[in-house]
Amino acid sequence: MNRIIPSVFLFLIASFISLTPALAQKTLSNTDQSLRYSLYSRVGLKVIPVKTSEESFRVQFVIEKIEEEPLFANYSFSYSILDSYEQEILSDKINLLTEADLKIDSDRHWIFEKNINVPASQVTAIALLTVMDTRQGDEYTYHIDLKSPYVLDQPDFGAYYANEIAFDQNFLNKGESLLFKTVKSPTIHSFFYPIKFDVPFPPMETRPADIPKELNVINMGDFLANIPKELNEEGYYFFQTDTAASTGLILKTTHESFPKIKDWEEMVQMVTYISTRKEHETLLLAEDKKKALDEYWINLTRNPEIAKELIRNYFRMVEFANILFTDFKEGWKTDRGMVYIVMGPPQEVNFYLDREVWSYAGMDASSKIRFTFARAKTILSPHFYTLNRSRAYQPIWFKNISQWRSGRMAF
Repeated sequence: MNRIIPSVFLFLIASFISLTPALAQKTLSNTDQSLRYSLYSRVGLKVIPVKTSEESFRVQFVIEKIEEEPLFANYSFSYSILDSYEQEILSDKINLLTEADLKIDSDRHWIFEKNINVPASQVTAIALLTVMDTRQGDEYTYHIDLKSPYVLDQPDFGAYYANEIAFDQNFLNKGESLLFKTVKSPTIHSFFYPIKFDVPFPPMETRPADIPKELNVINMGDFLANIPKELNEEGYYFFQTDTAASTGLILKTTHESFPKIKDWEEMVQMVTYISTRKEHETLLLAEDKKKALDEYWINLTRNPEIAKELIRNYFRMVEFANILFTDFKEGWKTDRGMVYIVMGPPQEVNFYLDREVWSYAGMDASSKIRFTFARAKTILSPHFYTLNRSRAYQPIWFKNISQWRSGRMAF
């Protein structure tokens, strides 16, 4: 006996078939990049470009070896040059990197280097590095805009460790040295900003943040490239080969213990995210900060062992935030650092031209909470993001703070 399939069912099947190819298309914007913020990553990725002419870039693909004694054969490496965040990443856009392509294989890094041409007429060009852990299928990704409306220009010089490995951190401990290599100019201009920034407002605080009325800038003079440069002041530096240019390199200089905590005074500042206003004011006014902090942690948990675990977990998140999100502010003081510390590593991360979106499980199993960080256009950094604040974050924010305060939060 023949069955008559209802027309509405045929329509649904046709609709699903027509949608399936679109859903299968891989683009940069639908690529989940949450592994770049994981607490358990086996490698850390960076893409570092130097502009060598109007149409060409020397790009270093830097892979930091986080796991102990990693084997090159356990990973596959590739890069793509895309013209938008929505461009489908087809096989002809993927360039494999083999052991023969390695420029440097050190104790801490694998580094590839490629010369990439981008037509002057092309508005957007994105370099995407992909590293696949072939043992368990984890895909690590990192991208950077070579050209885009948010990148005023790329610097024509690069910073390197003394052993000429590309400097791949977001900060430098004061008193350490870097080597700067230029493409054209033999000298570099340096400026220093001694400002200290306040802690950001919480996500549900919609009033605008305070803006410094004036910014003290110290001209540190010029120095020669290709000679190690020691940076002795704590604050942030801005380097340029041409002071009339719309680009440069920003570098945060920190105390010697960074990204870890320096002292009890700094620790008091950092607990602001999980403290009441009264608790924090009491800590700030305390003469003996260590004793006040000991009492603070014990009062939260009522259990010395749980308090120790809570302290370890909390300041572990602070350290990771400093490593991942430091720009001209310490990572823990940035919007992304604040959310990272309180909410933990995001479960999904998606990048678009104008924003970065983090997703977490919501108040129930069927909902998600998304934090959107808007990209800001600034000469200081093409990777500066500010949180789009909303009162809707209040329930999940207070829930997570309560978990921290009870000692149950662990990632």
